[in-house]
Amino acid sequence: MSDKNHQSYWNKNLKYLAILLSIWFLVSYGCGILFVNQLNEIRMGGFKLGFWFAQQGAIYFFIAIIFIYVYLMNKLDKAHGVDE
Repeated sequence: MSDKNHQSYWNKNLKYLAILLSIWFLVSYGCGILFVNQLNEIRMGGFKLGFWFAQQGAIYFFIAIIFIYVYLMNKLDKAHGVDE
């Protein structure tokens, strides 16, 4: 892989990481702590939505983000010719 191609690959990887970790931060910190009072007005499965995000929702989002990252990196690997 050339230096230019390597730099492009790395920059795209960092962009994906920054976006996905920002989403995870917003979901876990925002929905679980900052907006908990507004979300607690909504019920999901008998529990307040703010409580659900704090206890389980952030974990589900994190797992979904892992799968999204794997998908994006596989696509990026193919685009740069370093796929398996």
